[in-house]
Amino acid sequence: MTLRSTPVSLVLEGSTDGPVATRLLEHVGLTVGPIYGLRGKSHNDAKMPAYNSAARFAPWFVLRDLDHDAPCAPDLARMLLPTPSRHMLLRIAVREMEAWLLADQKALSAFMRVSASQMPANPDDLTDAKAELVRLARRSTKPAIRRDMVPRAGSGTSVGPGYSARIMEFANERWRPEVAAARSPSLARCIRALRRWT
Repeated sequence: MTLRSTPVSLVLEGSTDGPVATRLLEHVGLTVGPIYGLRGKSHNDAKMPAYNSAARFAPWFVLRDLDHDAPCAPDLARMLLPTPSRHMLLRIAVREMEAWLLADQKALSAFMRVSASQMPANPDDLTDAKAELVRLARRSTKPAIRRDMVPRAGSGTSVGPGYSARIMEFANERWRPEVAAARSPSLARCIRALRRWT
C-alpha cells in the first residue's frame, strides 16, 4: 500500500478538529479521507478497537486531546491503544488541540486583532487552551471577534456562539503548521510521526 495515494480515515472529537487534521495531512502530502467520530472523546475511546481493526487494511489517523485524562500523552496512548495496527496513527494534542493554534502566534494575533505580546509563550503548558483563546478574544480590538468568541453574560456556556466557526476559519485560512510546530513540541511530534508514517 502506498500511503501517499491512499485516503486517510480521520477520527476526531469535534468539528473544530477537522480543519486542523486536514491541514496536517495535506502538510505532509497525504490524502484526506472520510471523517468519523465527532461525538466527543468518550465515544471515540469506546470505538477505538473497531477503528484499530479497520487500520489493519487502510490508514487511520486518530486525533485526541490529552486534557487531564492521563499524566502524559504516551501514557494515554498506551491506555487507549496498547497494540496499534500497522496503519493506525493515534496522536495526542497536549493538552488541547487549541494549543496548536495558539502556537502560531503571529497569524493568530493578526486574525484575532490582539497584540502578539498577549500570546502565551508555551501553549503546550496551558491547562485550558480553549479558555485562553476566549481570554484573548475579550481583548480583541475587533468587535466581531468578541461577539463570536466570548460567551454572553448569563449564558452558562464557556465560549461564544461563533467560537467554533472562528476556530475553523483560522485553521482553514491562516494557521501554519510548520510555524506552530516550532512553539508546540506536541505538534512537532505529531508532524514527525505523520512523516514517518508516509
